[in-house]
Amino acid sequence: MTAKIEAVDENVDRAANRSADKTTGAKILLTGAAGFIGMHVARQLLERGDQVLGIDNLNDYYDPALKMARLGVLQQYSNFRFVKADVADQDAIKRLFADEKPQRVVHLAAQAGVRYSIKNPHAYIQSNLVGFGNILEECRNHQIEHLVYASSSSVYGANEKMPFSVQDSVDHPVSLYAATKKANELMAHSYSHLYGLPTTGLRYFTVYGPWGRPDMSPWLFTSAIMEGRQIDVYNHGKMRRDFTYIDDIAEGTVCVLDHVATPDPSFAAMHPHPGSSRAPYRVYNIGNNRPVELMKFIQTIENELGMEAIKNFLPMQDGDVIATFADVKDLERDTCFAPKTSLETGIGRWVEWYCDYLKLFCKGS
Repeated sequence: MTAKIEAVDENVDRAANRSADKTTGAKILLTGAAGFIGMHVARQLLERGDQVLGIDNLNDYYDPALKMARLGVLQQYSNFRFVKADVADQDAIKRLFADEKPQRVVHLAAQAGVRYSIKNPHAYIQSNLVGFGNILEECRNHQIEHLVYASSSSVYGANEKMPFSVQDSVDHPVSLYAATKKANELMAHSYSHLYGLPTTGLRYFTVYGPWGRPDMSPWLFTSAIMEGRQIDVYNHGKMRRDFTYIDDIAEGTVCVLDHVATPDPSFAAMHPHPGSSRAPYRVYNIGNNRPVELMKFIQTIENELGMEAIKNFLPMQDGDVIATFADVKDLERDTCFAPKTSLETGIGRWVEWYCDYLKLFCKGS
């Protein structure tokens, strides 16, 4: 089954062959390698010739078969290796750093999902707090050149000032998931300040695209529409999201990894803001900078499928926010990167991938 699923991406074989003779790049540890964002970031690093050591605990938050399929794509690259490990396992992470001696770290492993954090808070404490603490400590012990880690747009919480800026206060999270991501930023700053560890946090905004998660709205909407089931539309559809295509997210992450955090000479201690510091520390938004109404998002999927959704309008869910909108000026200024994929293009690629994946999955069952 895995071999069939790998064939969904027509460029995988060519990209793997291109990378075969380019293994002279940096050695990068990437946590959450079997995850949605992790897989795409790993591919960009592999294609440019970096050596990537991927780790993941392959938990069953959603079907591990999808995670294994993503790993199947990455394992076609000669400069990729995978180790099954849990970032919350202190001894395992300590051994991994000691044995492998990575130069840089991209930390994407986390317990994802806003709504699930209400049902299972302990999973978030273990993975997002204990796990991140283990990564920070080993980065410090091994003089890592740069730690880039996943934060989230959810840290903006009850803030209604739009667009969200990294200079804004983020002291009012509305879910435990968001609170753990804010905590990650604070933990990273303490290590940057105390030990000079360069760290950069990335606040990702509503990521979608091929190889996405089954618990995310594109998958939930697409599968329900195709199967004639109703879709749940929260807050009666009166929500806006800064939907950001996965290739833009991956490219931005790699750009930031190359732009090692340094102390900000313009940092004003009398008027501090959360995005920079006297320490080698940065936080950036990565979003499309063009929020879209939820109903337009659904309509774009309907247009691609040529089918209409059966909509079940519901009130706002606990832990959700009305809108997200990324101010990406700091990211553009420092890295010259800006997301560029339109919603129509991104949804077209998503639907094409999903239909191909579904057909291959059914054949392999």
